[in-house]
Amino acid sequence: MPVEIEMRARFSQEAHDQLISRLEQDGEDLGRDDKHIYFYVLPHQLLKVTDNIATNTAKITLKASKIGHGTAFPETEIPIAREDVAAAVHVFNALGFENTMHEAYNRRRNFRLHGVEIAVKWSEAWGHHAEFEVLLGDDPSPAAVEAAHDRINSVARELGVPLMTEEELAAFTAAFEAAAAPGSLAPDAAPST
Repeated sequence: MPVEIEMRARFSQEAHDQLISRLEQDGEDLGRDDKHIYFYVLPHQLLKVTDNIATNTAKITLKASKIGHGTAFPETEIPIAREDVAAAVHVFNALGFENTMHEAYNRRRNFRLHGVEIAVKWSEAWGHHAEFEVLLGDDPSPAAVEAAHDRINSVARELGVPLMTEEELAAFTAAFEAAAAPGSLAPDAAPST
């Protein structure tokens, strides 16, 4: 299964607008990619059902790690019909995952620059943020993983975007999960991915 190298940044509305302008000028615009996502935050994995509004598609994704627990992890995707999103959510809830589920709407626009895909996003939980991603093949070598990290860091530096550390990501997602736990006053949003 493919391995995704993913790093993130959070920023202000002003920084968001500057990043969009820069990517419109220097990057390849891959278009709008707005999504409604149902997240299941499991102990060591992230399961999600995505209704991709912009492309009229849907999928189920299992990420073999959680945000803040490393930047390289295998990801398995299963395409489904958009009309099957509700059924998929029902199945996962019936399997006992309902208490781990969060919903989020993500406004998203995708770009590519120097081989790095950059999703510039907004969600209620994350505010303005971006994901920098390189997708590698099955079982990439440690050298390929390191090269992907280097490429992402180089592109982020070129764009003037400070990437979050793993510690910052872990703290941010832990605070969200604590606030969204059953019985708390949870926001109507979820970790974006």
